[in-house]
Amino acid sequence: MASKPGGSAALKPSAAKTKPPPMFQVVMYNDDFTPMEFVVEVLQRFFALTRDQATRVMLKVHTEGRGICGVYPRDVASTKVEQVAEYARQHQHPLQCAMEET
Repeated sequence: MASKPGGSAALKPSAAKTKPPPMFQVVMYNDDFTPMEFVVEVLQRFFALTRDQATRVMLKVHTEGRGICGVYPRDVASTKVEQVAEYARQHQHPLQCAMEET
């Protein structure tokens, strides 16, 4: 600790070591009922993917059973999962997605 003239003590600034927040991937799951075109629409609307990107993710979901829609902080990922669930429910599709920590 260093002393200042006049008797007051000055603290050295400490380097704060903060970690970035944990990131979460939003994962979409395949089902046998949701139309492929609806999945592409959801990916474009809620994940800001181009039509080509959305089609690639949709095909991955279709062939592998799941696909990653995007990676976000916890609050954003949670909101996207809720938005997709509500939109799918409004359109009477059983489309499911969830978030997983990366």
